[in-house]
Amino acid sequence: MFDENTPIYLQIMDLIKQDVCSGRMSMGGKLPSVRDKAIELQVNPNTVQHAYQELESEGIVFTQRGMGTFVTEDEGKIDSVRSELAERLVRQLADGMTGLGFQRRQILRLIEEYFKNASDDVGGR
Repeated sequence: MFDENTPIYLQIMDLIKQDVCSGRMSMGGKLPSVRDKAIELQVNPNTVQHAYQELESEGIVFTQRGMGTFVTEDEGKIDSVRSELAERLVRQLADGMTGLGFQRRQILRLIEEYFKNASDDVGGR
């Protein structure tokens, strides 16, 4: 499940960021306990704790003592994270395609064709 070239805590952070940005995890929603998330992901609880701490330092989550860890209610912060994740995905796509020898115009044409032929579930959102 995890990429061995990237620290697991960073990958956990990305999973949570994706859940928040996609709406699978709502603003103000409670995150699973460190122990529960560790069991779910089959990782050491210390790794999940590290991810939660980093997410908190980035302002994506906050902890209420004795209550748990919650997703920020700052819509601007979530929009910022969404943009950051999107930029990373675009960069990965562009780098991968140029690595295959595609030119910018070819990449854009392929993307346009993809969305033209894709079902409404993919491109119509």
